[in-house]
Amino acid sequence: MVQDAARGEVVAHGGGAREKKANIFARIVIFIRQVFAELRKVVTPTRKELLKFTGVVLGFVVVMMALVYGLDTLFVWLTTVVFGTPVTTA
Repeated sequence: MVQDAARGEVVAHGGGAREKKANIFARIVIFIRQVFAELRKVVTPTRKELLKFTGVVLGFVVVMMALVYGLDTLFVWLTTVVFGTPVTTA
């Protein structure tokens, strides 16, 4: 691993001699630095975008529920036609 001076990120070094692996505490610190670097790149959606995304997800869920319900109804009808109605003996 080599620290990129321009960005302050730790990146894999291609080719050349292998460097000694850092101890566990140094690797944890590097990992935490990388996590914070990635979190700085996250863009929070606006309220308008959030509502649009929520609507798309809910719409997709409703469509999938309708599809599963339709298939379930079709399979119940199909098994009833193929195997007949079960007879109960009481």
